[in-house]
Amino acid sequence: MRTINGDDVTEAVAGCLAALRPAVDRDWTAVTAGRLEWDCHTTAVHLADDLVAYASNLAARAQDAYVPYELKPDEGTGNADLLQIIEATGGLLAAVVRTAPPGARAYHSYPFGSADREGFAAMGIAETLLHTHDMTQGLGLPYEPPADLAESVLTWLFPHVQPGTAPWPTLLWATGRGELSGRAPVTEWRWRNNLVIPAERITLTGLRPAAAHDLRLGGDGGFDWLGGEPYAGTREAAGYLVKAYEAGVHRPEFGVFVLVRHEDGRALGGIGFHGAPDEEGRVEIGYDLVEEARGQGYATEALRALTEWALAREDVDLALLTIEHGNTASRHVAERAGFTPATVEEERTARDEHDMGTGLGLYLRRA
Repeated sequence: MRTINGDDVTEAVAGCLAALRPAVDRDWTAVTAGRLEWDCHTTAVHLADDLVAYASNLAARAQDAYVPYELKPDEGTGNADLLQIIEATGGLLAAVVRTAPPGARAYHSYPFGSADREGFAAMGIAETLLHTHDMTQGLGLPYEPPADLAESVLTWLFPHVQPGTAPWPTLLWATGRGELSGRAPVTEWRWRNNLVIPAERITLTGLRPAAAHDLRLGGDGGFDWLGGEPYAGTREAAGYLVKAYEAGVHRPEFGVFVLVRHEDGRALGGIGFHGAPDEEGRVEIGYDLVEEARGQGYATEALRALTEWALAREDVDLALLTIEHGNTASRHVAERAGFTPATVEEERTARDEHDMGTGLGLYLRRA
């Protein structure tokens, strides 16, 4: 698992061009692109249109829709010219990704309405790898992208998909383009950009498996941390996220979020769920802050925002916190965020049925 950037877009596009050039003299309109309903010419135009659309949205910071235009090659454009268009549009996306500031987001429809610069890079790479595969399948050409590019697409856009033994076959399977031993065929699929939840002074930024892996190993996860590094609890939570991803049980919207301050883009701490809602519609939340950010209301702001987001969902009825009896600061955070102490009976049930430790108090907030 690694970071993703404009250089990766360039590498993916270069691989596409190299794979397709041997067939530029053939009639691409007469050849279906793999399992798609489009011919190879239409697929190439679609790829270029995706690349320039992603570049345009990110460059313009479009918020509510795609920038209102589409790519339309000149009439009579040949295959060699189509490859030049793909090279040009891929170059535009790579350049925009490289120059976009950290945290910049723009519109993308699924699933949460926006993507950041890494998300747009990953989507451009995904479109390039997959549609190059489609076209080479139809044209009978060999093609297999570098494994690290396929792995990047999986870890940045498919956090809900359990990794396989090899990333490229896993990506093909996850997008309905191949079979994977021991797994049912995929007939419908979507990728997932990370969720962000805005608050007054901070943004709760969903952590992806690749970033969580880096944090677990002692890195910064791609964030500029106040004080130089995250608190130990954030690294521990990142490790649990990676384990859930590797086990195929990670639900990205119920993962870990990094608190990013609006005024300077610094990361202040982490907050997240201990897992997806249980059969009773319960979710448990945990959080921490770097020492330099404590006592300024950021934890309360983050807890309130995440709890309200969760309780607005149909599958969540109850949010809970477990707090050590002597942790007065966390108790005050919980109360300011709308949580109330559980009853004696509720605490007894939590200990008997949910293994809550005896040194912890239970705080609840209901929908």
